[in-house]
Amino acid sequence: QVRLVESGGGLVQAGGSLRLSCLAFTRTFSIYNLAWFRQAPGKEREFVAGIDWDGGKTNAAVSVKGRFTVSRDNAKNTLYLQMNSLKSEDTAAYYCALGPGSPGVVTTTTDYYTDWGQGTQVTVSS
Repeated sequence: QVRLVESGGGLVQAGGSLRLSCLAFTRTFSIYNLAWFRQAPGKEREFVAGIDWDGGKTNAAVSVKGRFTVSRDNAKNTLYLQMNSLKSEDTAAYYCALGPGSPGVVTTTTDYYTDWGQGTQVTVSS
């Protein structure tokens, strides 16, 4: 089991930006696919963006395309989510997830991912 620790959440005004980070405690970070999910109160957890093991393939939900960018730094064991032009509907707890490496494929369903962080809260005020 891999420990994942998210950071970077907070309160921001609509139109603002935040960058989330997820540090993974593993010696084999580069073999895993990674993703960000979010969950708002009363709603199901949903895929936000993901990246394959070497960063060659990314995917993002339609609702965040053009505003959010996922990236990874394998030398630092860290996954990032740059969020720009934030909207009130982006308010949620954001979770980092880790799953089996699959080059060129980014899975969007929660059951693919085996390890999860505790989440970081993002609140966007309108």
